Amino acid sequence: MKIKPDQLAGHLNKSSSQTYLVCGDEPLMIDESCDAIRQHLKQQGFEEREVLFVESGFKWEYLLECANALSLFAENRLIEIRLGSQKINKAAAKILQEYLQYAPAENTLLIIADKQDAAAKKSAWYKSIEQKGLIVEIWPIETQQLPAWLKKRAGNLNLQLDDEAVNILCERIEGNLLAAKQELDKLQLQHSNKRLSAEDIVNSVSDSSRYDVFALMDAVIFSQSERSLKILQVLKQEGVEPTIILWAISREIRLLHAIKTGLSQGLSYESLCAKNRVWGKKKQHLKQSATTQQFPVLEQLLRQSAMADQIIKGMAQGDCWLLISDMILALCGTQLKLRAL
Repeated sequence: MKIKPDQLAGHLNKSSSQTYLVCGDEPLMIDESCDAIRQHLKQQGFEEREVLFVESGFKWEYLLECANALSLFAENRLIEIRLGSQKINKAAAKILQEYLQYAPAENTLLIIADKQDAAAKKSAWYKSIEQKGLIVEIWPIETQQLPAWLKKRAGNLNLQLDDEAVNILCERIEGNLLAAKQELDKLQLQHSNKRLSAEDIVNSVSDSSRYDVFALMDAVIFSQSERSLKILQVLKQEGVEPTIILWAISREIRLLHAIKTGLSQGLSYESLCAKNRVWGKKKQHLKQSATTQQFPVLEQLLRQSAMADQIIKGMAQGDCWLLISDMILALCGTQLKLRAL
């Protein structure tokens, strides 16, 4: 069975599983989901906990030894495997499936892992856990979901936030749920049972935004010009090389040009997405961008990209960050109209 994190508490109230897999990209939600499972099992009499860290040289046979070893301290035992970003190879998968098939009733297995790719989800071990156990699949909170998430979490802490306060808090901690938790906990200590305004948030909360180049390109594709420039500024302040940012922007421009060219030749959008490996939520917004952007603008952007590359390499004079900002705004539908000489 596969569920979302917000369904976990309800599931644990109804039943227990002998195998759990908690996987995803969001550390806070992974930690809290695992804590909920541990607390539930403790209430069921699981007093002993064995933690196995999967690192280079880890012997998966130890899982079977651990499962079959008699405990001197408790009847029921939780075996926790910290998989992290490690992949489960053929030999490990065979051992894991053997464990799942013959697991002693007094043991419960909890596997904690990073996001699992398509190949892992098609594997026999993954399907076996999905069939016999419980998979908690965790996805990052999207930008548009963050206000509701913050309001709900604040409500659980007896904090009341007005809409402006929520917007300010989103801006300060966007993309960093661990920072959001810390700030809400701090606000609870300072302002419990009080309705908080934007001014309260500004005075209390530090700027903990967490961004990367991929978040920048998501903002560009969604035509979020202000957010795109904020992310760019943060990346610049954090010392991200302009070469990396330029590579991502240039790739997006070439992708838009390829999609627009294909559409003008009568090719289907679905086939173009498959050819250019465009999936998920990006498809809809990319089609809109490809439709609205004009060929002369895209070709001008490619020339600007070449100029920015020369500036970065010291082969031309100019401000590469200003040029990159102009390119981003153009992709969002606005432009400073800086010329590539």
